[in-house]
Amino acid sequence: MDGITGLAAVVLFLGMPVAMLGMYTFYRVRKLRTEERMAAMQRGVSVPMEAELSETARSRRYGILFIAGAVGYMLAFSIVARYEYEAMIAAAFGAIPFTLGLGFLLDSVLIRRDAKAA
Repeated sequence: MDGITGLAAVVLFLGMPVAMLGMYTFYRVRKLRTEERMAAMQRGVSVPMEAELSETARSRRYGILFIAGAVGYMLAFSIVARYEYEAMIAAAFGAIPFTLGLGFLLDSVLIRRDAKAA
């Protein structure tokens, strides 16, 4: 267990700067896009706004992401459980994001059905 603790410490120590760099990059790209759009508007150029995702598409996206994440989580802990049986307990917690994903997919289907009915 001591080796895993050291590995976790190293991964977290090296992972935090990478995560912070990713957040800064996302912020910077978004800021540059906004500045570019503002400059184009000041020159009188018509700039089309980026279309927002519909509620159906957003629910479908979240559903797919939750299910994919849950399957990966459960698969990873199932592989670990071959060597450490108690890891199957952790793999069982993958059912939570899996059912959330199913709920989001159901939500997207219901929204689409309600839109067709109206």
